[in-house]
Amino acid sequence: MTFKELELIPSILQSLQEEGYERPTPIQTQAIPAALHGRDVLGGAQTGTGKTAAFAIPVIQQIVKNSERNADQKNPLALIVTPTRELAIQIGESFNIYGKYTPVKSTVIFGGVKQNAQTQALRRRPQVVIATPGRLLDLLDQEFIRLTDIQYFVLDEADRMLDMGFINDIKRIIKLLPRKRQSLFFSATMPKKILKLSQEILYKPKRVEVTPVSSTAETITQKLYTTNRKLKLKLLLYLLEDPDMDQVLVFSRTKRGADRIVKDLRKNKIECGAIHGDKSQHQRQRALNEFKESRIRLLVATDIAARGIDIDKLKYVINYDVPNESETYVHRIGRCGRAGEEGLSISLCEPEENAYVLDIEKLIGQKIEVVHDHPFPQTDKPMTAEEKKEFEREKQKRKREFFANRNKKRQQGGTNSGRKRGKKNSSRR
Repeated sequence: MTFKELELIPSILQSLQEEGYERPTPIQTQAIPAALHGRDVLGGAQTGTGKTAAFAIPVIQQIVKNSERNADQKNPLALIVTPTRELAIQIGESFNIYGKYTPVKSTVIFGGVKQNAQTQALRRRPQVVIATPGRLLDLLDQEFIRLTDIQYFVLDEADRMLDMGFINDIKRIIKLLPRKRQSLFFSATMPKKILKLSQEILYKPKRVEVTPVSSTAETITQKLYTTNRKLKLKLLLYLLEDPDMDQVLVFSRTKRGADRIVKDLRKNKIECGAIHGDKSQHQRQRALNEFKESRIRLLVATDIAARGIDIDKLKYVINYDVPNESETYVHRIGRCGRAGEEGLSISLCEPEENAYVLDIEKLIGQKIEVVHDHPFPQTDKPMTAEEKKEFEREKQKRKREFFANRNKKRQQGGTNSGRKRGKKNSSRR
């Protein structure tokens, strides 16, 4: 099937053709026709499956087709809610690409930066608003935005919303939406709480599902290099001697580790940057832009900061630290080999991470190819007392950060419940 067969309008087809997109991915093939016919959609799809286009294209097309009816529109017609700033920006870029030959205008609002530029953009009456929950509620409370005219509502990465403590915020937003609307709901996994939420949002949805979280794309080659903790940097530098590895996303388990990797790489004259929770929004966005524009060769990221990173044709992902959660591995390597492109995932494994690899292989249902032919092989030599102390220190720090973030979310939830509420709407339909 081609995009032409999906009955898309010429202006969208032109932009897709310029981007080199000829055939829709499986999630697009299933979701776009249903959405264009006005159906609610429940999509099970992880990052890298092309799901942004699966909701952006039908939203743009329907706004264009109903432009005469909405000629006097003052408030947004479409709302896309997503968990992170990075993902919101990525979605905004996608709307600009797919809709560049249409009159549809969009804007992105997120926290962590001053709101003045965002409120100015809202005054220009965009038809589409892409938002993170916290900043959206803030601007609603300040009456900079109204949701009374929303015709299309998209909730993206719902499971991540649950993980990050945003579900109560989402429920507040839903109550402010019109009863009569079309809703599209996407989640990589479908735990009971997410399915229950989808039932509150959707009306007789078309369910589409591709690439469950336990799966890795067939286009991604996975390799494992076993080594020791002290040798990881040398092994990374050895791998980077390959000139083909010109754009590499490197994952670190901790923020401190990410900064240390960047420092060590720069000492070896390798251009790189880092994105993690301790970086300002400006710093993170600058590093991401430099990486996309190939001004730096490596981007070192932690898992939360990397959520939503979408880089066309990214081929290489390196796990400097093997994640201790198997699903995190699937999400990490899904940053490459996207939308049918080939990708290579390399994991650097020290002895203390061997158990994590076994858990990952059990989840994905396959053995990861071990590369033995390299100059820094893993030995049975245990960590030194200093290394073990550092390992335990990082472990305790991660635990403290986890509980601190959880308590912060709970406190925010208590604060949010006291915010000024908008006019309460009745049930979905």
